[in-house]
Amino acid sequence: MLEIRPVPLDHPDAQRLVGRALAFYVELYGGEGDTDPMDTGAFAAPNGAFYVGYLDGVPVVTGGWRSVDVERLGATRAAEIKRMYVADEARGLGLARTMLAHLETTARAAGCDVLVLSTGAPQVAAVGLYASAGYEPIEPFGYYADSPNVRCFGKRL
Repeated sequence: MLEIRPVPLDHPDAQRLVGRALAFYVELYGGEGDTDPMDTGAFAAPNGAFYVGYLDGVPVVTGGWRSVDVERLGATRAAEIKRMYVADEARGLGLARTMLAHLETTARAAGCDVLVLSTGAPQVAAVGLYASAGYEPIEPFGYYADSPNVRCFGKRL
């Protein structure tokens, strides 16, 4: 059973999984991978949160959200999903969908009414997950807005 715990972004378990995610991006995209600067404080209450999911005590999935100043989908308060990642050995178990639902629930409880995110076209599984969870394509925004591979999505909560 998956246990999702709130942790700071700089928690060792979070950093190990984020490091694996960054290595995956380098493999997928080449170059430096994801160079979007991450302020750990942005993922702290009340303006954000970060989580690690543990399967039998082993950290296998991460995800977080941070408040963003975007006027997407008529948002009163929007948050951006970041660092969704499932370890290779835990893929195919529905953990990304479970973490996504958790992020939606916690963001809604914190007063957010819209979630936005960006991913890359080569991340076919991620694009499929977000579309199947009700996220709709939106105009590119943020650090990678000018990238030809960026795919941005949003969802009213």
